[in-house]
Amino acid sequence: MNKIVAEVTNRIIERSKGSREIYLERIRKAGSQGPRRGTLACGNLAHGFAACGPGDKQELKAGTAPNIAIVTAYNDMLSAHQPYERYPELIREAARKVGAVAQVAGGTPAMCDGVTQGQAGMELSLFSRDLIAQSTAVALSHQMFDAALYLGVCDKIVPGLIMGALSFGHLPSIFVPAGPMTSGLSNNEKSRIRQLYAEGKVGRPELLEAESASYHGPGTCTFYGTANSNQMLMEIMGLHLPASSFVNPNTPLRDALTTAAVERVTQITAMGNEYTPIGEVLDEKVWVNGIVGLLATGGSTNHTMHIVAMAAAAGVKLNWQDLSDLSGAVPLLARVYPNGSADVNHFHAAGGMGFLISQLLDSGHLHNDVKTIAGTDLDGYRKEAFLDGDKATWKPATKTSHDESVLRPANNPFSEDGGLRILTGNLGRSVIKVSAVKPEKRVVEAPALIFDSQDEMQAAFKRGELERDFIAVIRFQGPQANGMPELHKLTPALGVLQDKGFKVALVTDGRMSGASGKVPAAIHITPEVLAGGPLGKVREGDIIRLDAETGTLEVKVPEAEFNARPQATADLSSNGFGVGRDLFGLFRRAAVGAEQGAHVFGADLPGYQP
Repeated sequence: MNKIVAEVTNRIIERSKGSREIYLERIRKAGSQGPRRGTLACGNLAHGFAACGPGDKQELKAGTAPNIAIVTAYNDMLSAHQPYERYPELIREAARKVGAVAQVAGGTPAMCDGVTQGQAGMELSLFSRDLIAQSTAVALSHQMFDAALYLGVCDKIVPGLIMGALSFGHLPSIFVPAGPMTSGLSNNEKSRIRQLYAEGKVGRPELLEAESASYHGPGTCTFYGTANSNQMLMEIMGLHLPASSFVNPNTPLRDALTTAAVERVTQITAMGNEYTPIGEVLDEKVWVNGIVGLLATGGSTNHTMHIVAMAAAAGVKLNWQDLSDLSGAVPLLARVYPNGSADVNHFHAAGGMGFLISQLLDSGHLHNDVKTIAGTDLDGYRKEAFLDGDKATWKPATKTSHDESVLRPANNPFSEDGGLRILTGNLGRSVIKVSAVKPEKRVVEAPALIFDSQDEMQAAFKRGELERDFIAVIRFQGPQANGMPELHKLTPALGVLQDKGFKVALVTDGRMSGASGKVPAAIHITPEVLAGGPLGKVREGDIIRLDAETGTLEVKVPEAEFNARPQATADLSSNGFGVGRDLFGLFRRAAVGAEQGAHVFGADLPGYQP
C-alpha cells in the first residue's frame, strides 16, 4: 500500500472512530429487526400494494419475495436522466423473473446545471442535493422495502441519493447508471466558439448551433464534470456493477446491465445469504478509494464538498487536508476534457474503469479489502462488460491502454500527483483544480478587481475594462449568501483575456464547476464573506498572490492594516426571492461551510465536524 494513502486512511479511521460506531450501531439495530414490511398493520400494508398487479400483490401478501424500491430522479428535460423513463418497467419485469417485486418508491428533483448556469435558478442547485437526500428518505420511509435501486447521474443528484440512502443504511443498495450520450462536437471546438462569442466575433445563432451539436441526445454530457465524476465514484466505491458506468443509453448492453443490477440486488437482501447493506459498504477505506479515483482522473472540484458531506452521513469524518495529502501521492492517469481534449466515451474506449482500477490497485493506491455490491473485493472490478446473447457478462479488462493520450498506466502518468490543491493564507482556505491549468499559468500576482456578482464582471468585460493583469474577486457567493452558484459563465471571458497574454485568475467563495478550466481559480474560499471571511476585507487594487505550486493564497497588505479594515457589506435581498429562492431561506441560514460539506444538516450527520 502506498505509504501516504495508508497514513491518511489510518488517521480518518481514528478520527471517525466514535461517529462511525454510532452510525453502525444505528443501522445494525434497524437491520436486526428484519424486513419492516412484515410488521406493518394490515391497513398499512394494504395501502402499500393496493395498486400492484395480482401477481405482485400476492407475493407481497405472502411476505416471501423481496420488494425492491426504485428511487428515481427521472425527468425528460434533463438529457442524462431521460433514459430512466423506461427503467421502472424494465426493472419490474426483471424482478418478477427472479421471484421479486419492484415498486417506484418515490422520485427526487433533478436539476440541470447546464440549463441554470449563469441564471438565478443556479442558486438552488447546491441545496437541491440536500433536498434530494430528504426526498430519498421520504420515499423509503414507508418501510415497504428490502433493498433499493437508485436511478441518478448528475451533479447534486448522486450525492443527494447517497446521503438519503445512508439514512437507511441497513438496506442493500445499487446505483444504476444511464450512461453518457454519444460524442458530438468536440469539447475543444465548443470552447473555441464560446470564446469567439464572448469576444463578439460570432453571434447567438452560431453559438446555439455549436452548443446543440455538443449536447445533442439522451445521456450524460460527455465532458468530465461532476456528473461523470459521480459515475466514476459509484464504480470505484463498489456501488455500480463492474464496468457499467460509461455504456451509452438505450443500447442492448445498457439494458442487460440494468437487468443484471436487478438480479444482483435481490441476492444481497437480508432474505438471502449475501446481505450487503450500503452503510457497511461505505467504510473509511471506500471513501479513500473514492478520493483516489477523483484525483487520478482530474475529477470535479464540486466533490471537495460532496464527498465530505456524503461521508459524514456514514459517520466518516473527512476534511480538505485529507484530499490535499492524497493529491500529493496519487498520479494523474486520465486526461478528459477540460483536462484534455477527449471525452468520456474516449476514456471508456481507451480501457475505462477496468484499466484505471487495475492500475491503481497494482500501484498500491487503492484498498482492495473492501465490500462491494458485486460480492467481491475491488479486484472484481478489473473487468470489461460485454453481451452474451441478451445477458451481461464480464471479461478481464485490457492490461494496456488503447490510447495513452487519454488514459495512462501508473508507471507513466500525466503527472506524479493529482489534479487538486488546497490553498491557504490570510484569505482563508480554498480549492484549486490544477490538472487543466498549464504549469506556467499556476502563479499569478496581480491587483484585485472586486465584484459582488458574476454579472458585474461580465459587464466590465463587455465594456473593455479588463484588458490588463488582474485577479477577479467575486464575493458573496457562498452557501449562506446565495446558495453558492457555479460561476462557470466567467470561463470564456477569463479564457479570452488569458489568451491575449494577460495574467488573470479568479478568487471566490463561490464555485466554478466540474468543468473548471484553464484559468487558475481559487474557489470555495472558507469562511465565506457573509460569515466574516477575510476575503471581505480585500479592496480594489490590493495585490493578491495566487500560487498553486506552493499552495498559498495571500493578499499583500500589512497584517495590522488588513485586520483593522471593516468587513464588506452587500445588499443580498434580491437573492431571497424569485425562481423559488424564497423557499430556501432556511437552507441558506443553516448551511455549514464549504470544507464541512456546505450541507444544511449540521450535527445531525454523525460524521459532521465543525
